[in-house]
Amino acid sequence: MNTAPIGFFDSGLGGLCVRDAVTRLLPHESTIYIADSANCPYGNKPEAEISQLARQHVETLLARGVKLIVVACNTATAAAIDDLRATWPDFPFVGMEPAVKPAALHSKTGVVGVLATQGTFHGRLYRETCARFARNTTVLMCVADDFVQLVEKGETSGPQAEEIVRHRVAPLIAAGADHLVLGCTHFPHLRPLIEQAAEGRAVVLDSSDAVARQVKRLLAARDLLAPKTAVATHDFCRTHA
Repeated sequence: MNTAPIGFFDSGLGGLCVRDAVTRLLPHESTIYIADSANCPYGNKPEAEISQLARQHVETLLARGVKLIVVACNTATAAAIDDLRATWPDFPFVGMEPAVKPAALHSKTGVVGVLATQGTFHGRLYRETCARFARNTTVLMCVADDFVQLVEKGETSGPQAEEIVRHRVAPLIAAGADHLVLGCTHFPHLRPLIEQAAEGRAVVLDSSDAVARQVKRLLAARDLLAPKTAVATHDFCRTHA
């Protein structure tokens, strides 16, 4: 199983930043990525619907022989990760969690901003992380579902994208946020625009590298790391309406 691929799925193209972080850290690992563009975005869908979609993607990836699955979507993690782990208790899953902990720990103003979808903000993981690590921090939540559409359409630069990003980011900066947490895997694709809108007044954080490190830890613990002689392959699958 050591040369079996790692599976990824997301509501669209956003989770590619997570896959890329994994392949940078583990260049000998093969991957299979499912972009569920037919059902994008997930952020405004009922939790039960997201859970059903997640199960379908997991079944597809398991049929392809993957050795670990990354739920490369914050909204799907919030809605479905507990169900997936209960359904396949012996199989390793890695989910997404907004980087609220490091933001709160390193904030000097005591104010951090979180950009995410409504589904992520409603999730257990987000609430528990804030309760545990940000009790003495003011956490400003900004629903930025329009960022998802920008990335899916490939509009990651230009005047219109700049204006949409500035509209979301500027109020957080004005309120004193010195860290901005990207709570959706689509959002790192807009990182240059987000940093531009922050005007150097906030550190921008996302969880991609932390997820990659967790993937490595789990594979190593199960003796499933690919050998350094392995030649990696990367498959990309996309659903269409």
